[in-house]
This record gives sequence, C-alpha cells and structure tokens, in this order.
Amino acid sequence: MNIKALTIALFTVMIWGASFPAIRVILHGGYSPGHLILTRYLIASALFAIYALWPGVKFRLPQKGDILKIVILGFVGISIYHIGVAFGEKTVNAGVAAMLISSTPIFTALIALFVLRERLGLFGWIGLGLGFLGIGIIALETAGSSFHISSGVFLLLIAALGTSVMFAFQKPLLRRYSSIELTAYFTWVGTIPFFIYFPGYFQELQHATLDAHLSAIYLGIFPTAIGYVTWTIALSLGKSGSVMSMIYFEPVFAILIAWIWIKEQPSFISIIGGAVAIAGVIVVNTLGSKKHTPAIEPVSVQPPL
Repeated sequence: MNIKALTIALFTVMIWGASFPAIRVILHGGYSPGHLILTRYLIASALFAIYALWPGVKFRLPQKGDILKIVILGFVGISIYHIGVAFGEKTVNAGVAAMLISSTPIFTALIALFVLRERLGLFGWIGLGLGFLGIGIIALETAGSSFHISSGVFLLLIAALGTSVMFAFQKPLLRRYSSIELTAYFTWVGTIPFFIYFPGYFQELQHATLDAHLSAIYLGIFPTAIGYVTWTIALSLGKSGSVMSMIYFEPVFAILIAWIWIKEQPSFISIIGGAVAIAGVIVVNTLGSKKHTPAIEPVSVQPPL
C-alpha cells in the first residue's frame, strides 16, 4: 500500500473517530439526540444535493426497480444507525461507543452466514466467538456493580446491526451506481425520518452552546461528506483490503481524541473488551471463509459516522 493512500485513509479514519466525542460535546451542549441527528443530516443532504446538481457532474437517478431496496437500506443503514448512535451515546462514552460500532463486521458475517448462506470456516467461528466475547466484556463493564446493562449499549449494537444490513445487501447496487451516488441516495432517504424530531428544533438550537453548534457542523461536513470523499480516494490509490484494514484504528482515534478533547476515557476493562472484539473482527475478515478469504467482500462505501 503506497504512503499517499495510507495517509489519506488514516486521515479519514481519524475524522470518523472524532465523530464520537463530537456527539458527546453536542449532547452536553444543549442538543437533544433527535435534533443532533436532524442537524447533521440536513447539512449532509444539502452537500450531496449541491454535488449532484454541480455543473459537469454526471449523477444518475436510481432505476425504478431499485427504489424500494434503496429506501429500505437507507432507512436501516442510516436512520436506524444514527438514532442508535446518538441516543446510545447519552449513556455510553465515546471510546466505548466506537468499539461497539466496530463490531459491525461481526454482524455482517452473521448475515452472510444465515441469510446469504455463505460458508464460514473454523477461523470464522473463532472470530465470531472472540467478537461476542469482547462485546460481552464491554457490556458487563458498563453495567457496573448493578449488573444492569446500559440501554445505550443495546442501542449501539442495534446501530451496528443496522449498518451491517446495509453493508451486506448493497453490493448488487454498487454494480449499477457509483459509491457517491449510492451514498447520496441513502443519505437523502435516511434523512426523511429524522423530521419527526423537527418540533422545537429552532427553539432548542437557540439555547445550545457554540461548541455544540460547531461540533454539529463538523459532523455534517467532515465525517459524512469529506470523510466519504477521502475514503474513496484512498481506495482508488491503494489495495482495497489494505485500506479497509485502517478501519480497525477508528476506536483508537476515538479514545485518544475523547481523552484530549473532553477528558473522557473508557475503563481498562472496556479497552480489553474492545481489543478482543476487534481481534474477532480481524480474524473474521482475514481468515473467516473456507478459502481463507474475507468472509464479507470489502465494499468501497462507509456509512457516515
């Protein structure tokens, strides 16, 4: 993998990792989770609309037969994902949230196994076991002495499952549309349900802090639009598998940035659980199939984080 592709990929993963502490800043700065999501996706939808309408850009409309699938995947992979993340981070810190979301390939492998009927080798099962062991450690750690697992953990796992569904079933669409076209469709579709949070929107924004406003703008521009573009560039410059492996650094950046920015860090046990879960993800995606190829074919589109 060349240095330029590596640098761009790491930059992208860093700004995606920073989205988790940014969400915490926004929630503590006066935004409700619903208004946070709505603000972020109004910005993202506008940016994709500007791109689609930009002179000289060839942006294809979806075929009639693909509309229903795009709507379903956009709702599951964008709407459900971001509702899970935003409401989940009300009770779960940024680093733990990033580690739980990193379990996405574990759920993608399960979908491939039970729905798409893809075969899973011994290492695949070992990877799944490690992944769920790590998730269990994180869940028990967040429960504390009460053994009452935080609702945020469940919401974040639902978010990971939602984006896994989008990963698993979008591959046929990527043969007919470019990655940026498909991401734009998903973004526009996924934004529509967020309007249920519109009541009280402007009144709440008037009382939010400047840091919260700036962080919301950051989320709408960088992880969603710029991060997507730089990720696509990195994939075009380097080997897909090598670029995709950079995703494993996302929780590391989330933890470091949260520590520096908002003085927040997960416990040692949570970090151990996250490391075990990510080890499971690596095993599933490198040794998981019968032929020692990735259990799920890497895709070139990453859901906005």
